[in-house]
Amino acid sequence: MSNQKSMASPHPSVHQTKESQPLITRSGSQLLVEALQQEDVDFIFGYPGGAVLPLYDTFYDGKIKHILARHEQGATHAAEGYARVSGKTGVVVVTSGPGATNAITGITDAYSDSLPLVVFTGQVATPGIGKDAFQEADLLSMTTPITKHNYQVKKIEDIPRIVHEAFHLANTGRKGPVVIDFPKDMGVLKTDVELTKDINIPGYEVNSSPNKEDINKLIYYD
Repeated sequence: MSNQKSMASPHPSVHQTKESQPLITRSGSQLLVEALQQEDVDFIFGYPGGAVLPLYDTFYDGKIKHILARHEQGATHAAEGYARVSGKTGVVVVTSGPGATNAITGITDAYSDSLPLVVFTGQVATPGIGKDAFQEADLLSMTTPITKHNYQVKKIEDIPRIVHEAFHLANTGRKGPVVIDFPKDMGVLKTDVELTKDINIPGYEVNSSPNKEDINKLIYYD
């Protein structure tokens, strides 16, 4: 008998379907990182903690460079600066509880200055939400007035759609921050859902041209 222990692979696994076609199984963290790669993300600004360790394990093997801040507020301000100078979306990852609340100032600043950010806040595992678990904080309520939109991931299959919707919302109309609350178990669970860039925001419409009446009021204002 061998005493060697098998190590879980950080990379997606492939198995055969009934039709003998390869099917890729990914963890939630892998889905998230691959969705970020589809959005051409170059940098992630963040500070690790227990609730986001599954994400950081995936970052370690990924192609996106992680910039380690010394404080969560600093990570959000750094992402703001990146968004200003590059014109791209700043991406932030912070842990649950105090890690997430430390990011509030930077999120508020990005909202005031119309800067596109996508901020992933760690959260306790789904069964512990609403039960006053260790380092649980209601980030959805806290960030509603200071974001264009916020999400909490409740199904691993929704991760690609939520990520792409967040980037769309952050960069269309008046730009601004979007928060994605990411429970710890969502990063560990696995699925064979297809990775697409589909979005579904039926109530979100952005006017691409100005209203002529508003322009006339501005020109002929007395």
